[in-house]
Amino acid sequence: MFLALTLFGLSCLHGRAEECPGNPQALGTSRVLAVDAATTPRVGGKEFEQTLPLEPKEVVLTFDDGPWPSTTPRVLDALKHECVRATFFLLGKNAAAAPALVRREAAEGHTVASHTWSHPLLDRRYPESAQGEVERGIAAVDAALGPPNGPPPATRFFRFPGFASTPALLDLLAKRKIVVFGADLWASDWNPMTPPQELRLMLDRLEAAGRGIILFHDTKAATAAMLPAFLRALKSRGYRIVHTVPAAPAE
Repeated sequence: MFLALTLFGLSCLHGRAEECPGNPQALGTSRVLAVDAATTPRVGGKEFEQTLPLEPKEVVLTFDDGPWPSTTPRVLDALKHECVRATFFLLGKNAAAAPALVRREAAEGHTVASHTWSHPLLDRRYPESAQGEVERGIAAVDAALGPPNGPPPATRFFRFPGFASTPALLDLLAKRKIVVFGADLWASDWNPMTPPQELRLMLDRLEAAGRGIILFHDTKAATAAMLPAFLRALKSRGYRIVHTVPAAPAE
């Protein structure tokens, strides 16, 4: 049983899908949840005891490892066509190489977050090296997002590669008021498969779970090709999209 939103430090910013220009049958984004790191430092049932208090048939879409020039634009196009907003956990080295894609993600209303600089399993690194990977990745995403003549925004969501966290790094991120995301289900799109195979696998897993934070990789060609059909299937099956954003800092 899920606890009330207020107990999780979350707030619903709006409660109905907006109209989607040019696509009146679009899936849309049903509501937005603001996640407060002070009360909700980590979420995702595959890694942590706590996850987001989603209602039945509510899903949060997340994408790891980008941006990637050949696939991320296709993912963004599919989301834009359906007026769906997602969260992108970026590798710092990819953000530094393709800052225009990072800025496009933000401009189109998606949440931009960090996934380290180069995707090592941090529980296998010395503490100083692991912390450096985290901080270098966050700095690169912030630099890609930031305006050329002003201070960059602070990245406030993070996901560990391979969910390989350590207590010290979890404490560090909590002190920096950064929410750590795990996931509730994933597409296993790191394995070779065709788009129809991935679609079937993902829909079967979602039907079994009923709701949750979904993990994709926007660097995978099969995922980019499968996504339009997946979003249409969500609509036809009565699923709703929830977009997660960082809570506004306390004044």
